[in-house]
Amino acid sequence: MKTKAVLEAADIKLIAAAAEAEALKNQWAVTIAIVDDGGHLLWLQRMDGAAPLSAHIAPAKAHTSALGRKESKGYEDVINQGRTAFLSAPVVAGMLEGGVPIMKDGQCIGAVGVSGVKSSEDAQIARAGIAAIGL
Repeated sequence: MKTKAVLEAADIKLIAAAAEAEALKNQWAVTIAIVDDGGHLLWLQRMDGAAPLSAHIAPAKAHTSALGRKESKGYEDVINQGRTAFLSAPVVAGMLEGGVPIMKDGQCIGAVGVSGVKSSEDAQIARAGIAAIGL
């Protein structure tokens, strides 16, 4: 049996605060979602001025990243390269850049999804949040 790290409330608060700081530094109005390794929502923050739709997209990106154990951009790339049949994959809805897995010791322990600005900027915010816990 293996032992695996899990996100605690303190970790989630650090990730959220750092992601919010990155967004504020760049004057980006976004929604930040944090999920556990099963894609279950642990945190959702829609910043002032963020589009209402972003509150649906950010958790979907995080969910996809956690379940896939990789950045959601990988799925976007597969679809953009012509494998449109992948759009019918069950359970996976957030196949856009901006979902980043939280990896520790080779294991996915959760993910951060961000929506509201350019997809690459969404991913930048997610990575800044994850960096706050040293990962």
